[in-house]
Amino acid sequence: MTSRVSLVQRLSALGPWLLVLPATAVLLFILIIPVAGTLAESFSNPAGLFANYRDFFADSYNRTVMIRSFRIAFLSTLTALILGFGGAYMIANSSQGLKRVLLILSVFPLLTSVVVRSFSFMAILGRNGVVNTALMKLGLISEPMEMLFTQGAVIAGLAYLFTPLMILSLVGVLENIEDDLYLAAGSLGAAPVAVFFQVTLPLAVPGMIVGSVLVFTGSLATFVTPTLLGGEPQMTLATLLYQKAMISFDWGVANTIAAIMMGTAIFCVVVLGTIAGRISARRAVH
Repeated sequence: MTSRVSLVQRLSALGPWLLVLPATAVLLFILIIPVAGTLAESFSNPAGLFANYRDFFADSYNRTVMIRSFRIAFLSTLTALILGFGGAYMIANSSQGLKRVLLILSVFPLLTSVVVRSFSFMAILGRNGVVNTALMKLGLISEPMEMLFTQGAVIAGLAYLFTPLMILSLVGVLENIEDDLYLAAGSLGAAPVAVFFQVTLPLAVPGMIVGSVLVFTGSLATFVTPTLLGGEPQMTLATLLYQKAMISFDWGVANTIAAIMMGTAIFCVVVLGTIAGRISARRAVH
């Protein structure tokens, strides 16, 4: 009887682990093993452990592409942060009914394909697109401007692509700011602008950091939008990786690029997560 009770207790203790075992196995085979294999391949050059990385950074074209990728990801994140903060602030301060409508509208682009959204930007920024047509009718330009296949087009497309993620990251944070803080600041004579910069903005920093991590890593890794809106002149790390893997079949460089992108994403998450943690800890102390 005692042994049977002990067996039941052991099975009960293993129950939670058995429940997560299928998901863990799937995660292991579709994510961890491929990522580990990619990292291992990037260090497998017979010429040396870091030969692939040395060759990659020795090429000035690769360095230019990498710097351009980081610049595009940073500017896309900044643009999405500005647009997303404005949208999230408006949603957080709307009535309950209007808030639902605005939230649905803000996440609606996420329900459509990235290819469709990028093609829509090609129609907007093309020589006969909406922007050029409007500027010519207003008499601001005499002939269509070249907006496609520029860095600005890629940044605009990525900002449009990822701004909904920034909005979703910020709405909850802004909604949780207590009204008493606004009332206290107002009663002390703070102007609305001062309240925004001294109350709203500091308290929204954790949401801004989370949204920035999502947008920056997404902008760095996305492939479709830079390909359609930037083309060859605006080559990024993601498009270079595709070119090396699927066209040149240079898997050594492709694995190295993938490892650099993963390392950058992990670095951003760790650094910004640390900053967010310190801000939260400092706020808890005060």
